[in-house]
Amino acid sequence: MRRTLAVTAAAGTALLARRALRRRIARSPLWPLPALETPVSGHSPRRSLRVRVLARAEPAQGVVELTLGAPALPSWTPGAHVDLLLPSGLVRQYSLCGDPAAGTYTVAIRLDEAGRGGSREAHARLTVGTELRLRPPRNRFALVPAGSYVFVAGGIGITPVLPMLRAATAAGAAWTLLYGGRSRASMPYLELLAAHGDRVTVVPQDEAGLPDLSPLAALRPGTLVYCCGPRPLAEAVLAAVPDPAAVRLERFAPAGGSGADRPFTAELRRSGRTVEVGADESALAAVRRELPATPYSCGQGFCGTCAHRVLAGGVDHRDTFLTDREREDSMLLCVSRARDGHLVLDL
Repeated sequence: MRRTLAVTAAAGTALLARRALRRRIARSPLWPLPALETPVSGHSPRRSLRVRVLARAEPAQGVVELTLGAPALPSWTPGAHVDLLLPSGLVRQYSLCGDPAAGTYTVAIRLDEAGRGGSREAHARLTVGTELRLRPPRNRFALVPAGSYVFVAGGIGITPVLPMLRAATAAGAAWTLLYGGRSRASMPYLELLAAHGDRVTVVPQDEAGLPDLSPLAALRPGTLVYCCGPRPLAEAVLAAVPDPAAVRLERFAPAGGSGADRPFTAELRRSGRTVEVGADESALAAVRRELPATPYSCGQGFCGTCAHRVLAGGVDHRDTFLTDREREDSMLLCVSRARDGHLVLDL
C-alpha cells in the first residue's frame, strides 16, 4: 500500500513538473534563459485573435482587399493597423481601411513580387473561408483633432487615409487629399474617392508625373498634414512643409538612423557572450549566430517580435513600433543599432 502511494505521488509530481516546464518554455522563446517579466513591446507577441476571411475583392491591379470577421472584434480608430500571422508563420502589418463601425476588419494588400514573400502568400492563400490569426489593432498614426487637414497618399498608402477622410468629414473639418500612384489601374479606391469631388486630386505618374507639393509651403495655421507612402514621398512632404511639427508620417520602410552604419559590440548579459555586429549586418543577424532561436519576423522594425531589453548603452532607434517609453530601455534588434559602439542586452 505504501509503495502504491509513493508511486502515485511520484507520478503526480512528474506530471506537474512537465506542465510547469511547458508553461516555462511558452513564456520564453529562448528558454532556459529567463523570460522578461513583462513583454517589452507592451503586449504579448503570443496574444492573437482568430479571424476568418469573409470576402475578397480586387480594388485595383495587383491589390487584394480582404474583409476579416470574428465575434466581438476589438474596436479601432483611423490610422490603426493589425499584424496578420500568415499561414507560413510570417507576420506582416497592414493598415485597416474599412469603417470602424462595421464590426469587421478590412485590409488591402499590394502584391510585391520583389518582396520577401508576405504579399505573395496573402494573394495566393488568403481566400474566402481561410482562417488565420492577427494581433489586435495598434495605432501609431492616429488622427489628431484639427480644423483642417491635408492628406497625401502614395499608392497603397491610401489605406490608412480612407477612414481618416470619413472621420474628418463627420467632424466637419476641412480637408483635401493628394493621391499619387504609378497609374490609375494600380491605384485602389478611385471610384470611392470620386464621390468627394474636387477635395481629391489624383495624380497618376504615367499621365502627370510626380505630385506637386509646392502648395504645402502655404498651409493655413493649425492645418495638419498626414502622409502615407514610400520614403521619397515622405521626405518630399517633410521638406515642403515649413513646420515639421505639423506633419504626421506613416512610412513603408523603417526610418533611417542618426548616422552611418558602424560596427559595434553587443554583450549578451544573461548568456555570458559578446558578439561583434558588422557595419553591413543587423544586430539580429549577429545575435542569431550565438542564439539561433532568437525570434524575429518582419525584419524591418514593424512587428516587434525581436524587441529586447537594453541594460546599458545608447540606442540609435530605427523602428516604427516601440513607443517613446518603451525606447527608454528596449530596442528592436532587426533595425536599431548602438549609438556609441557598445550595448548590453538582456539576452
